[in-house]
Amino acid sequence: MVDIHHHLLPGVDDGSCNIDMSIAMARLAAADGITHIVCTPHANAEYSFDPVENATKLTELKSRLAAENIDVTLGTGCDFHLSYENLEQAKRDPARFSINGLGYLLVEPPDYGIPPGLTETFYELQLAGLTPILTHPERNPTLQNEPERMAPWLRGGALIQVTADSLTGHKGRRAERMSHELLKKRWVHFLATDAHNTGSRPPRMREAQELVARKYGISYAHALCVTNPLAVFLGKPFTVEEEPHDLYDTREFTLWDRVKEVLTRR
Repeated sequence: MVDIHHHLLPGVDDGSCNIDMSIAMARLAAADGITHIVCTPHANAEYSFDPVENATKLTELKSRLAAENIDVTLGTGCDFHLSYENLEQAKRDPARFSINGLGYLLVEPPDYGIPPGLTETFYELQLAGLTPILTHPERNPTLQNEPERMAPWLRGGALIQVTADSLTGHKGRRAERMSHELLKKRWVHFLATDAHNTGSRPPRMREAQELVARKYGISYAHALCVTNPLAVFLGKPFTVEEEPHDLYDTREFTLWDRVKEVLTRR
């Protein structure tokens, strides 16, 4: 399995606090069947995102994992927060925050609420050559109440990542319920751990993958945990396993309808 959202780099955010913790997390991930991990530190007002420091820590971590015979392939990315400064940097330098510098960008919504004009923001990122991946929308109270707000983002080409622990009930009933609603509609493109430590937020995907396989089909589970995230890791396009449901209105959609849709999301 390929985990595209994982706070594995030591001492850069609220994830792993030191390299020994990172090694322990990687060992748990490997035992769970995870073969690739994208290290995705936060970039927000609290945690400064430094690509040079991250690259140094990644090199050291790779060396230690090899010495420990932990067979996990590491990559880099970012848990991208939608500040003005971040957006301007991302548009100037699309490789800075994207996964392995290859164009896929994890975009984390706020804990509460949704930024105004997010449809336009996603469009601007795409014009800069980035493909936005909205992380764990099932954990956002606004989207829990109004999941239909994601429809125009999906129609515009944004992708969706759900946390594996949300699906299995470890993030609360509302997150669990919404995860299943999104999966039923085939609105989800990736499962990921969003791991931060070995205790309260460990790296585990196997339980969620098996649950998806039982309830929604083996091929869809494989796409969410292997095929799609591996394409992201390599910076390649991929074909969705199944077309999403309830995403496109069957009535004729006029230009004025599209304008109104954009205006109502501002």
